[in-house]
Amino acid sequence: MNTKKSLITTGYKAILILAVILYLPLNAGAWGMLGHRIVAQVAESHLTNKARKGVKDILGNESLAMASNWGDFIKSDPTYDYLYNWHFVNLPEGLDKQGVFDVLDTEKGANVYNKALEMTATLKNKQSTADQKLLAMRMLIHLVGDLNQPMHTARKEDLGGNKVFVTWFGEKSNLHRVWDEALIGYQQLSYTEYANAIDYPSAAQLGTWKTYSLKDYVYGSYQACNKIYANIKPEEKLSYKYNFEFVGLLNEQLLKGGICLASILNDIYN
Repeated sequence: MNTKKSLITTGYKAILILAVILYLPLNAGAWGMLGHRIVAQVAESHLTNKARKGVKDILGNESLAMASNWGDFIKSDPTYDYLYNWHFVNLPEGLDKQGVFDVLDTEKGANVYNKALEMTATLKNKQSTADQKLLAMRMLIHLVGDLNQPMHTARKEDLGGNKVFVTWFGEKSNLHRVWDEALIGYQQLSYTEYANAIDYPSAAQLGTWKTYSLKDYVYGSYQACNKIYANIKPEEKLSYKYNFEFVGLLNEQLLKGGICLASILNDIYN
């Protein structure tokens, strides 16, 4: 009997530990698998023929969407632990556009902005090896998705919303996770269905976004982040109303991410 009780107790402890691990915030995981694939799928539809060929020369039969989550999958390999800081950039509250640009210009440590530029340069460099280009392509696809996830241009003090605890339809969560996965998952669409549903930028949007520098995209994500912070309270119960109020902003950021990625790739290969 004692042995049986011990086994039951051990089992409960294991379940509790697993639950805690799953609840822990992960600052570096943006959009989740679905979001990254949506961004990449949108980008695919805006590539020029030259860019499409350039991507295929590196990825082979691996699509942009399938390559988009490599940057998160590789976290399972300790060899790539150095990639951790690549996924986000910490931006203090209260910055104007020039203030954001100043941070991006002066922050020399690894962050999503610096590394997206570095991966672009690697792909443009004719001296880069095949392995270097493969890493650069996979990471660029992923990082552009990260960069357009508003909570990856957020506050250092709360780990990009990871310490802003909320409930999502009655389940414990945090603001970062809501924007990484919960809000997208709630739409009940596959990544191809989602991309097809939102990939209708207006001529004005395309005209504006195609003139954006990478800094402009970061600033746009930061502006979205400010809207999110301004409309949340700690321990707030989020459900239908939150989806109704923010799904438009969510879709715009996913769409912008796709246009941003396509613009970068088109520039590299044209």
